[in-house]
Order: sequence, then structure tokens, then C-alpha cells
Amino acid sequence: MSALTVSQDPDQNWDDLVRYWEEMEWPEGSKVEIIEGIITVSPAPASRHNVIAARIQRRLYSVIPEDWEIFQTLAIAVPSRLGMLIPDLLVAPLQECEEAESHIPAALAELVVEVTSKSNAQHDRVSKPAAYATAGIPLYLLIDRWAPGGPTATLFGEPKGDVYRVLSAVKFGDPIKLPDPFGVTIDTGEFPVD
Repeated sequence: MSALTVSQDPDQNWDDLVRYWEEMEWPEGSKVEIIEGIITVSPAPASRHNVIAARIQRRLYSVIPEDWEIFQTLAIAVPSRLGMLIPDLLVAPLQECEEAESHIPAALAELVVEVTSKSNAQHDRVSKPAAYATAGIPLYLLIDRWAPGGPTATLFGEPKGDVYRVLSAVKFGDPIKLPDPFGVTIDTGEFPVD
């Protein structure tokens, strides 16, 4: 099943869009995001997708400070890009997130991780990094299972405007190192390949 988009009034302002996103009853287990002003409903990710996220999460837990947390379903808002995004993994200060009702400002994130799904990989490659960079999120790790040349892991950093610089890019099987404050190496050889 692929992602669906929900039509809404093109003249709708950000607050109305967020209210609709918060108040609508969406299908159980689906991932509902606002990407460039369009509400996108995606099915729950496949098992291999979850295995990759879980392996990264396990490595991150060994290095993050006690007052940070890793979230799998917390939305981050980027109003300037008309985005309410739910990264596969989000590392942010725990106290800031505990006080949130439905989402936090994206600028609070220290790292976001996206694992592509076949049906909406383009969002993870184009729209989401532009929003994450705009918000000033220091690091973005893209695990692209569906990259044209085969599965890859790319670490982006040093956001400027809506663009990141590629800090490292590897094919599955090679390690990728996250810089400080994480200072951890992730073995992409542990990731299942489709």
C-alpha cells in the first residue's frame, strides 16, 4: 500500500492545517504527516524498516545523554515549510518533549533518522531534508533502502537555508560514523536488505 494524500483548501493557513491534522480521525496504525502543506497518510512501515530503525535506536541509546530521548512517533513542526513531520527516529531533549501535547518545534531535535519506504522514498530524499535543514536540525541520517544504485546510508549536516552538506555516504555493508555529540559508528551490514 502506498501513501495517500488528503485534499484540503489550498488557502488554508498553518493553524487551520494543524488543527485539521490534530482533530481528524485517521486510520489506526497509519503515519499522518503534513509535507509541504499536503496531509499525507502512510501505512505502518514493514518489518525490515522497523528492524533497521530498532538497530539504529539501540546504538544511539548507548551514547545519548540521560536528559535526551529517542522517539519513534513524535511529530516535529516546521511551519515555514508547511511541515508536520514524523521521523522514524528523533533524538531530542526529554524535558522539552514531555511538555509537548501533539508535536514539538523541529529546532529542538538534535538528530532525525528516516528509513525510506518504497512508496514515499522521494519525501525522505527531497522534501523532508529541506524542512529539517530549514529548522536547523544539526544531523539528518537517511537510510535509503530503495536508492537507485542499491541501499545506502547518508549522513547530512551543517544545514544552511534549506540545504544540508553530505558528511558521509556509504553502501549497505559499510559503517557510517555519527560525529559528536553522538560519536557512534553504525554498522549498516546489520541492516536487512530487500
